[in-house]
Amino acid sequence: MITAAVVLIGDEVLSGRTKDANLNYIANKCQEKGIVVQECRVVPDKEEMIIEAVLALSAKNTYVFTTGGIGSTHDDITQESIAKAFNKPLVVHLEALKILEDYYGDRINEARRRMARAAEGAVLHEKMVFQVQNVFILAGIPTVMQGMLDAILPKLEHDDPILSITVKAYVYENELADELALIQQSVSDVSIGSYPFDETGTVKGTNLVARSRDPKRLAIAQQLLQALVDSKAS
Repeated sequence: MITAAVVLIGDEVLSGRTKDANLNYIANKCQEKGIVVQECRVVPDKEEMIIEAVLALSAKNTYVFTTGGIGSTHDDITQESIAKAFNKPLVVHLEALKILEDYYGDRINEARRRMARAAEGAVLHEKMVFQVQNVFILAGIPTVMQGMLDAILPKLEHDDPILSITVKAYVYENELADELALIQQSVSDVSIGSYPFDETGTVKGTNLVARSRDPKRLAIAQQLLQALVDSKAS
């Protein structure tokens, strides 16, 4: 199984000032490529916490995606932290520097040159994505991060897409629990989850979600879930 983990880096995420949109995008895009996102950690702009998270997740997963902390300000310490995590010196990546100088022209300054720093031996991909071992370093701004991820994902090892279906039930989750457990036993190779919703404050229910790489098994699960929902509606 090809797996991934995500490290969201930034004080602004933990303080609530910034609402994260990156995990959702990464998880959905990975699912399309058959890559299973197993874990996400949110860490502040603190070197020791970035290092700990990156090393722990790198050891357990095929890929790690980090977001945030790669700009030119004083608290953009992701590149430096990842270099230290893998015992590499932080150096100026000459190819990256050339790209930045060509892009900014006369507007280049020392702050912008900082964005060319990376761990020694880091691989530079399109959209200024640096890779250190199995860690891919992405921006925190969602629109920029999305372009970076879209540039590298086609290059990564992938598997059959993870497909999903949703059956909506206007029934409380605990009214479906016993039957849902039996359905899960009968299609144990399909992942089934239940997620309560509240559409308007008065209309409540449960979304039943099934996931599988096998469309035939997924169709069987969908039939069983729909039959359960129909039985509760009668």
